Amino acid sequence: MSRLTPALRDQAFRWIADDPDPDSRAELQKIVAEAMGGVPGRAEELEDRLAGPLTFGTAGLRGPVRAGPNGMNTAVVIRATAGVAAWLVSQGHRGGVVVVGRDARHGSEAFWAAAAGVLAAAGFDVRVLSNALPTPLLAYAVRAQNAVAGVQITASHNPPQDNGYKLYVQGGGQIVPPDDHAIEAAIAACPAAVSIPQVRTWTPIEEPTLNAYLDRAATLPRGTARELRIAATALHGVGAGPLSLALHRAGFTDVHLVREQTEPDPDFPTVGFPNPEEPGATDLLLSLASTVDADIAIALDPDADRCAIGIPTPTGWRMLTGDETGSLLGEHILSTTDSVSPLVANTIVSSSLLSAIATAHGARYAATLTGFKWLVRAGEGLIYAYEEALGHCVDPTSVLDKDGISAAILLADLAATLRATTRTLADALDDLALRHGLHLTSQVSLRVTDLTRIGTLMTALRANPPPTFAGVAVTAEDLMPGANVLRYTGDGLRVLVRPSGTEPKIKAYLEVVEPAPTADALPAARTAAQDRLTAISTEIRDLLNG
Repeated sequence: MSRLTPALRDQAFRWIADDPDPDSRAELQKIVAEAMGGVPGRAEELEDRLAGPLTFGTAGLRGPVRAGPNGMNTAVVIRATAGVAAWLVSQGHRGGVVVVGRDARHGSEAFWAAAAGVLAAAGFDVRVLSNALPTPLLAYAVRAQNAVAGVQITASHNPPQDNGYKLYVQGGGQIVPPDDHAIEAAIAACPAAVSIPQVRTWTPIEEPTLNAYLDRAATLPRGTARELRIAATALHGVGAGPLSLALHRAGFTDVHLVREQTEPDPDFPTVGFPNPEEPGATDLLLSLASTVDADIAIALDPDADRCAIGIPTPTGWRMLTGDETGSLLGEHILSTTDSVSPLVANTIVSSSLLSAIATAHGARYAATLTGFKWLVRAGEGLIYAYEEALGHCVDPTSVLDKDGISAAILLADLAATLRATTRTLADALDDLALRHGLHLTSQVSLRVTDLTRIGTLMTALRANPPPTFAGVAVTAEDLMPGANVLRYTGDGLRVLVRPSGTEPKIKAYLEVVEPAPTADALPAARTAAQDRLTAISTEIRDLLNG
């Protein structure tokens, strides 16, 4: 058990004195008092809260809502925004338009007001989305308002106790290095939060921007079929209303929402983890889809920038992987584009199937580092980009980031088009397997409490790379210094291992490819691919847990 040192106590008192939020001051004062009184664990708690500051990376800030520099709170947001403002001025954007939005998480409204107030006091033309609205709408507004930057207060699909601060730059994309380091340096140079001015002089823009976004979404369908029954959920986030409006405006009116998850609720009471990828998160959705006899099930994450879909099968409903959805969208978009030199992209940890689809259509293909900040910079002529973690950019000219709502519109379009010819999304997946081979992907993740373990594991894998996976010889490739990723490739298989960029995890991404020359051969190919994937998963778990 740690003891409260004079240095730690004094550091806490300095932070308290500089924090303009009375609730945060009281929260930290209580912990200091308990630590001084010898309450077990409180000195360690205080040390953790003061271990910051939160790192300003290419995804901005993200962390637990709590007092202290190593948490999301008003003081941290004020200083972060002052640093962003200083950086924008250094880039020649003094007085430009900045759009500020938020989700409905704990602390979001207060953080939104603080960010807008600091930017306004710094002389920027601040335009706000006053209501809790999807992140893609903020990304859209940055472009539509010709803004020099945009700030969205959101922690996306993180646990309920977290919040975050996402920064967009001119054009609507996320920041990339070295801008993140320059902003972090600017934040470090800022004075105490209590001395940073704020003014409430901003312009609300939510209704015109939302309508323009919905009008654009209504133009996305490629086909004319609209007969489709949709079950959908927003997982207690901010996407239910905008998704329903977008679907209706695009002509899809038979929409059934999961009632228990429709209204924003920062506690996310019906899910253990508000991420459509997590086991159990879509149970209510799939139950509703079965009950109403839906054709497709759609799940958005809490800030609506990710989209997952479920489909009916002979053995019941199942959710598609991000790679399956990405392949369907890639084929649909490339089959209907009028671009003369289209480019599609996914990340190095996503399925290689998109590359084969692009080649078949005579299109260009790019594989980027993980993160949409890289995907949207894949090259000129980009018409579609996706990452396996359920992020899809289907309309780069309007939203230069992942957009779950626009993706849902195009997936409904594809499903309705297929339904009109008595075919299904499962049939479309089989078609891709017959043309390009059956590609199956999976993930293995290890969540850690001690972050140093991730570095130790990566070092061990570099020193002793596995020679085989599932009995197949593999070649090891270290992608450093460009990316902290290890890649292993062999005949019909690929494994990539990397630390997560947003969670305390180390992740492995697995892909196997089996030929399927005929429809009759598909079942056997699927069994063989799944067996290989299971064997590789077991070996990866042993490696990570060893």
